Amino acid sequence: MDARSRQVTLDEVAARAGVSRSAASRVINDAPHVSKAKRAAVQRAVDELGYVPNATARALASRQSGSVVLAISAEDPAVYADQFVAEVVVGILSVLEETELELMLVTATSARGQQRLEKLLRSRTTAGMMLMSMHGDDPIARLAEDAELPVVFGGRPLNFEPRYYVDADNRGGARFATEHLVETGRTRIATITGRMDEAAGTARYKGFQEALAVAGQDARRVVHGDFSEAGGELAMQSLLAEHPELDAVFVASDQMAIGALRALAAAGRSVPSDVAVVGFNDIPMARHTTPPLTTVSQPIRSLGREMARVLHAVLSGEDPSPLILPTRLVTRASSR
Repeated sequence: MDARSRQVTLDEVAARAGVSRSAASRVINDAPHVSKAKRAAVQRAVDELGYVPNATARALASRQSGSVVLAISAEDPAVYADQFVAEVVVGILSVLEETELELMLVTATSARGQQRLEKLLRSRTTAGMMLMSMHGDDPIARLAEDAELPVVFGGRPLNFEPRYYVDADNRGGARFATEHLVETGRTRIATITGRMDEAAGTARYKGFQEALAVAGQDARRVVHGDFSEAGGELAMQSLLAEHPELDAVFVASDQMAIGALRALAAAGRSVPSDVAVVGFNDIPMARHTTPPLTTVSQPIRSLGREMARVLHAVLSGEDPSPLILPTRLVTRASSR
């Protein structure tokens, strides 16, 4: 069958040009940041194969209508009940309600979730995509790379720098938290890290290390966690077993800090007189722990708002720069 007697696909154009599907898509949609050589190769392939872009999908994007997908790298849909994620979703919706775009939520770690996401990304009604909680070699990131759609990341991925992303100053915030513990006179400071296959986890750990290096203190009291409340409790138990002398702990998320407070109470350690505790994120529950939790506040709802604004800007033909949101320390009773 002659290529011109049927619908030529974008994959065929990319293969003929010797480029990735995403590079071919960027050339066809006249997006920036494509080399002259790739642009010329794709244009030759388009001419040779007689490729015609999907006019319906392109018209949909130009009207900034249809659906946008928020995909989170998790298997359990209950992740959307997590206070951090819920605040991000509220922020996204506050922007989308002023547009013609609708939000679809997808958990996409399982094979079934990935198949559903891939189907959505090929749908003519899907205008764009937002991604969160990317792990080191995450298959969702590869799906996004192959999508003929604009993609905005909430948080930078660990292994590459995407064109569009919104992130918080994780490293600086962790440094603020650890410096605060040093300033309160603590000399045996530990940390419970987040997932080390996520950029936020590694950045917060680096901030902790930097602050203790400047202070001339030992940064080897470390247990790696998973950003969950149960994981924080187990990690705190491990820290107490390995380093019973510790007098402070920087915990890389408030959810883990809640678990850590529970483990400290069970071990008979008073907070903050025996052990000071600082978390990260400033979720609403941080104000209601016993004692109230000192934490690094990042503008969680603003993270969602800015992700949605960046995506809408791209759909409108703009080329926004990456955005890093500031963090600040909120001091409460757990570290005074």
